[in-house]
Amino acid sequence: MILSRSKPASGQGGAAGTAAQAAKEKKKKKLPKLDDFVKNRDYAGAITLLEFIRSTGKSGEDSDQWMAYCSFHSGDYQRAKEEYEKLTRSEGCNPDTWCNLACCLFMLGMYSNADSASSRGSKGRLQNRLQFHLSHKFGDEKRLMSHHQELKNMIEDQLSLAAIHYLRTHYQEAIDIYKKILLDNREMLALNVYLAMCYHKLDYYDVSQEVLAGYVQQHPDSVVAINLKACNFFKLYNGKAAEAELKVLMDMASTSLTFAKDLLRHNLVIFRGGEGALQVLPQLLGVIPEARLNLAIYHLKQDNVEDAYALIKDLEPSSPHEYILKAVANTVIGQEHGTHENIKLAQQYFQLVGGSGSECDTIPGRQCMASCFFLLRQFDDVLLYLNSVKGYFFNLDSFNFNFAQAKAATGNYKEAEEVFLLINSEALKNDYVYIGWLARCYIMNRKPQAAWELYLKMETSADSFNLLQLIANDCYKMGQFYFAARAFDVLERLDPNPDYWEGKRGACVGLLQLVIAGHEPKESLKEIVQILRNTPQPQAELIVLAIRKWARDNRVPIPG
Repeated sequence: MILSRSKPASGQGGAAGTAAQAAKEKKKKKLPKLDDFVKNRDYAGAITLLEFIRSTGKSGEDSDQWMAYCSFHSGDYQRAKEEYEKLTRSEGCNPDTWCNLACCLFMLGMYSNADSASSRGSKGRLQNRLQFHLSHKFGDEKRLMSHHQELKNMIEDQLSLAAIHYLRTHYQEAIDIYKKILLDNREMLALNVYLAMCYHKLDYYDVSQEVLAGYVQQHPDSVVAINLKACNFFKLYNGKAAEAELKVLMDMASTSLTFAKDLLRHNLVIFRGGEGALQVLPQLLGVIPEARLNLAIYHLKQDNVEDAYALIKDLEPSSPHEYILKAVANTVIGQEHGTHENIKLAQQYFQLVGGSGSECDTIPGRQCMASCFFLLRQFDDVLLYLNSVKGYFFNLDSFNFNFAQAKAATGNYKEAEEVFLLINSEALKNDYVYIGWLARCYIMNRKPQAAWELYLKMETSADSFNLLQLIANDCYKMGQFYFAARAFDVLERLDPNPDYWEGKRGACVGLLQLVIAGHEPKESLKEIVQILRNTPQPQAELIVLAIRKWARDNRVPIPG
């Protein structure tokens, strides 16, 4: 076929022209549209496109609304707030804009401002849901119930109700709502994330993972889902496994996901065992609710008792974890200052958790009851609860520390000694409570030499003086007069109290009786004589004379 020369080769009618036109059309088709960005949840891309439109001067109220919408959904609530505020200043502002602004203020924690803005919005379902959540934040039960009655059997309202159940730790009620909605709306995959969050809160971490898996498979870039998966890994495995799950998100959050940055920084501190807590967590107080609790936990672990107590003393607990933390903080501050009020408050908090229907059969619930009875010094009951969970904590030093104390307090010194010796923590082993109880166990188990060695390892201090008193009195009570005499001798030299001389005198006479009866080696009399000779008491020489007379009669050499 011969081509006509009447048409230019570069014209639209030629093959080259057709190809150029097709390329132009193809290029036109590839230009991104706002709807595509929103559909794909690429809010950063949508915002970039909207900013470009603004730069061309073609922006209008519609694009401003979209800018606010995309900013809100990307987690940039401050920018969304500013966009909506600008819209409210425009003439003929749509009343719905006030409700949207109120949502931004709510997410920023500005609840009073949100309440004021929502009251200027149009009456409707969104306003009622927002007021429902604000009532919860204000702790206004009467108002909350009023808005609760306005909720309808529609998905949005029921999701709001489920959210309030979740926030009030009524996790099973929230689960029931999510399951009911999913039954008729299986395409609403995001509800699986909410379900998984409830199961996580109920400590069913494996179930949470199973429910979460389908959503993560379809949305591998979901910050909320991946973060929850990491939290499950932290509970099921360890911090290293959890941190590995967040690796991809950390890079993502550094660019576009504004709202995730604080959450990931917070969780990384937890996954890393508190590393960087003082640099990260104080900045997140009031931003992430758990930041205050975790910072208090960090201070408790570092023995910064005052700082921990200051963080949570005004906290109104609403969940078992918060009650437990309040109880622990009151316990340590009460023990530190000897304040009975704090100890009593701690005991009540422990009892509230351990005696509640939802927690009584859980491991934390039983630990709380054990702690409650520990503070009440009812150690038989302490052992009843600790024995029921010891299989989960057999190698945990803090558990063994309390378990051993309870055993010793009930007179089971043999097992108490065994449990004390399982403890590896140097901090606990240097604690006077540990040293004192272990010394008592040694003495009661007829190992006074081991108790004396504990004293010899200590530096001179109030604690070493207290340990000497314990050794002196317990050894005397158990008839271990050799070490009782040595302990009372040191005590008398440190503090010339007549009681110490009486204890030493009785121990020396008691030791002589044991030697005569053949229950103690004769050689021990040599040191006793030396101790008595260094004692400025008239009766000391009389005891020495009695010992030397018996030794001479029984051919036991006593120097000097």
